[in-house]
Amino acid sequence: MEQTWGRSTPSDLMDRWPKTSSGEPEKAVFLCNCKALDLGDELKINMLEAYGIPCLRDYPGDGSFGKVVLGMSGQGTDIYVPESMLEEARNICAAEEIAD
Repeated sequence: MEQTWGRSTPSDLMDRWPKTSSGEPEKAVFLCNCKALDLGDELKINMLEAYGIPCLRDYPGDGSFGKVVLGMSGQGTDIYVPESMLEEARNICAAEEIAD
């Protein structure tokens, strides 16, 4: 799946996203899917952002329609992070699961 820098991304996300040596945004890779029912997606994204890891959100399937109509996606939120930060993001998420 190719991610695009759409209008729904925070305005400073491009500035915070790591760049390759050619100045292009680094590849976004899949981290996880979070269900929106318990605000788990928002909490995880905010936690990663607090550790300096920028995140892209994608609403799979017809999830973007549900997000607009209901305020949440029935299929959850896919979270993508920069490829170079994937391992760090996984470690942060694993530590969160242990704490729960």
